[in-house]
Amino acid sequence: MTRRGRILVWTGAVLGVVILGTAGVGAWVYQHLDGNIHGVDVGLDGDRPANLSPGSKNILVVGSDSRAGGNAKYGKGLTTMQSDTLMVLHVSADRKWATALSFPRDSWVQIPACQRGSGSRSTPHHFKINEAFSIGGDSGDIGKAAACTIKTVEKNTGLRIDHFTSVDFQGFKGMVNALGGIEVCPKQAIHDKKAHLDLDAGCQNVKDEKALGYVRTRYSVGDGSDLGRIGRQQEFMKAIAAKAQSKLTSPGDLYGFLDSATKSITTDRDLEGLKPLYDLAATVKDIPTDRLTFLTVPNYPREADVPTDRANVIWQYPQAGDLFSDLAHDREIGAAGKKKLADAAKSPITAHSVRVRVLNGTGTPGHAATGAARLRALGFTVTTTGNGPATDTTAITYPASLKTQAEILAARLPGTKATQSADATPGEVTLTVGPDFSATEG
Repeated sequence: MTRRGRILVWTGAVLGVVILGTAGVGAWVYQHLDGNIHGVDVGLDGDRPANLSPGSKNILVVGSDSRAGGNAKYGKGLTTMQSDTLMVLHVSADRKWATALSFPRDSWVQIPACQRGSGSRSTPHHFKINEAFSIGGDSGDIGKAAACTIKTVEKNTGLRIDHFTSVDFQGFKGMVNALGGIEVCPKQAIHDKKAHLDLDAGCQNVKDEKALGYVRTRYSVGDGSDLGRIGRQQEFMKAIAAKAQSKLTSPGDLYGFLDSATKSITTDRDLEGLKPLYDLAATVKDIPTDRLTFLTVPNYPREADVPTDRANVIWQYPQAGDLFSDLAHDREIGAAGKKKLADAAKSPITAHSVRVRVLNGTGTPGHAATGAARLRALGFTVTTTGNGPATDTTAITYPASLKTQAEILAARLPGTKATQSADATPGEVTLTVGPDFSATEG
């Protein structure tokens, strides 16, 4: 397997295609595997981000946790489709670098209005990012699940998504079994009822339900966070790539692996089939390993802003916004950028630490109080409210020393600009509410 194989195995969706391209399988086998791949129409409505870097590709990859069929045992009582893993693979326009960006599924984000499988529309609100997949997929329609997930990622990142692919639990298990299992080395025993996993400490070979449980386990390992699980999934997928390179030499093993892989794949129509997926793999074949960057969206526990929320994370700004902008403009993050993100994560500036003065610029009584209520719900510290100069649009002003704090506030109020002002109140960021301000989260 070449470097392109190691890159694309990480997405979990086109690993088999890369191997197939070098295996020389027969026409009947090709047609069978090609027919395994399921394509769906992903209809997107409403405003979408502009394509700021023509030629680059943003591929949304979902680890599907559908509770139908063989997956029913993993979620008793769940009737909707679930998203267990979510990431964007950005491939640069010159095909010389790529970035795999993971989104913690507990990310607290804006979920836009989406069409449900029943035909009704959901109401815009804030919730965990993985809820988008289940809103659209409430009746088992993966096309609508993909559409709502794409809308959510686009709204919160500004990245325009070019393609979608989903990999199902059962297909993942089949790939691991075809390789004869994967070695893992947990430092302590793992007993996780939710993941259906019981593992002793120490190195051992896992397959079947144990392999699936290992990449799904969360609460019984480390700090119990989704961030720890993301790291384990990354390492496990790298191990799959390494073993596939040495193991898949017999036609029988190769066919079993590819049959499981392709059966688990669902894509948008443009990627449907072996040839489109292989063509995608070919575009990144020359990317060197040291220019493939793995990142997780910068974040911190939402509990720091909202003490009652111990279950979710909030994205760290301005770092997350800068990261999204870099990818949207096709700018490579690289090792230096990755280190900068890691350093900033050690001491994030939380929304709660940002002191905001809210002024009413509409002339209509009550708008400052409305704005203050929304900011408090987002975790900001509101110092005072009052009347301000008339304005047509909501605006943020700040003293030079609070530029970062103003950027954090602006990031939570999409479409609102922050401007430095010599007249700004020292120690505070000022939000002047205009008639365009919305009291709702959507």
